[in-house]
Amino acid sequence: MKSLLLAISFLTTMPVNLKEAPGPGDLGRSGAWFPWLGLVIGALAALAFYGLSLAFQPLLAAALAAALWVALTGGLHLDGLADCCDGLFHPSNPQRRLEIMKDPRLGSFGGLGLVLAVVLKIIAIANLSEPALLLGLPLAAAAGRWLLLPAGMQPQARPGGMGADFAAGLSPRVLLLGALPVLVLAGLAGWRGLAGLTAACIAALAIFRLARSRLGGLTGDVFGLTVEAAEIAVLLAFNLR
Repeated sequence: MKSLLLAISFLTTMPVNLKEAPGPGDLGRSGAWFPWLGLVIGALAALAFYGLSLAFQPLLAAALAAALWVALTGGLHLDGLADCCDGLFHPSNPQRRLEIMKDPRLGSFGGLGLVLAVVLKIIAIANLSEPALLLGLPLAAAAGRWLLLPAGMQPQARPGGMGADFAAGLSPRVLLLGALPVLVLAGLAGWRGLAGLTAACIAALAIFRLARSRLGGLTGDVFGLTVEAAEIAVLLAFNLR
């Protein structure tokens, strides 16, 4: 229960009463719950879209469902995506790129990346059929949060801090427990689910490699970019004809 509450407080805006401060490695051990929380977040967004589409046109219903998705997570991962767009491709050295990503101000590339990501999600959700909707959104959110676990095992650009504590609690058992809802959803969704999961993993591996080459390792912002890229990859797969 402690791990579940810690995962909820870390990944969502839901109010949680943690009776004691997390100990060393607790955040990593709570990672087994990350995909399960993603499943719940995606399911809530799917149900919201289904209900709203009874009253509104699909595009507006999708925008409102996406807004709920962002509200449940506090825009945590979108912030990382925007920072990565600003810093990862800056023509300078790794240290300067890290400074740019840490800057709270939003640059032009970050703004463009943020808008593009949100627009892609809204259009992808709006075009999902009902069966695909009920599996696609939970799978997208679950897969994105499961990929945080292998991300935590990568070299970190800033040693120490939360990243090191997260990595300390990760283990093969945590990875396997977290993979269960992702694999079940992908199997139930058929070829689109498997294609989406494969695309999400490829996107994550590409981001890990890019971060290592441009920053010397991963940061919290790169974690956010990984989640958003994985979610978009799954949603695009569910839109394949």
